[in-house]
Amino acid sequence: GVLKEDEVNLVIHGHEPTLSEMIVTVADDPELINYAKSKGAKGINITGICCTAIEILMRQGVPVVGNFLQQELAILTGAIDAMVVDIQCIIQALGKLVETNHTELITTSPKAKIPGATHIPFDEHNAQEIAKQIIMKAIDNFANRNGTRIPNVSSPLVAGFSHEYINYMLGGKYRASFRPLNDAIIDGRIQGVVGVVGCNNPRVTHDKSHNYLVKELISRDYLVAQTGCGAIACSKYGLLRPEAMEHAGEGLRSICETVGIPPVLHLGSCVDNSRILTVLAQVVHEGGLGEDISDLPAAGIAPE
Repeated sequence: GVLKEDEVNLVIHGHEPTLSEMIVTVADDPELINYAKSKGAKGINITGICCTAIEILMRQGVPVVGNFLQQELAILTGAIDAMVVDIQCIIQALGKLVETNHTELITTSPKAKIPGATHIPFDEHNAQEIAKQIIMKAIDNFANRNGTRIPNVSSPLVAGFSHEYINYMLGGKYRASFRPLNDAIIDGRIQGVVGVVGCNNPRVTHDKSHNYLVKELISRDYLVAQTGCGAIACSKYGLLRPEAMEHAGEGLRSICETVGIPPVLHLGSCVDNSRILTVLAQVVHEGGLGEDISDLPAAGIAPE
């Protein structure tokens, strides 16, 4: 899996990536790595949950532990030495959960303090020092583990699409254009574009709605764009990689194989939903499918 038995595991979680970016940068500091080794660890492993995870995955390649409903399960592995949270999507029960597990829960925003957590307020003017302080806490907690239960399961994905990169993929360096996508829709090989986004819902089977809907859409030749926890849900089932083409309809498959993209595009965290609108605006600008986004064969849904 993503968590490491023999390394300090620090999970970044929330929606504000500024501190998380600094934690990733500081984690490569030789001084901190040597300090981790002095405590019995082989290194420092940064992973993520929810939107911050997706954003740092796109920019820094940091692996994702899971989506919203897996944050408690991640702590129960006994392998997370510190979990750093900011705002939104933080389950309040984490404070109680860490009382019986060794994980150090660290809050960083004045808007989201949690009983039972250590509060280290984030100040962008001292970002490096704060990031170092947080990593040191995780390292010091490594020795307090009481057995780990890390599932040996992982799933690769292709992440980090943006409207600029889609433009490049469709036309190359010198002829970057949304024209091939527009023509494919006009010709009927692609039926339209659907944004499938949103969080998980404990009232329904975890990830089921996201995966069912996405498989149905691509089988009917709809190109799917995803963000946030919905994207993580589908990545766990292999839908965010080229091999997902086996589920795609003939028209969509022919375009994606020619261009070299999967039928489900990962466009970032849930706070990056506007990237989907930017893609649709580019389609309108290219011409041939209407004068406004509302004219396009496009839809958006948060299934859970």
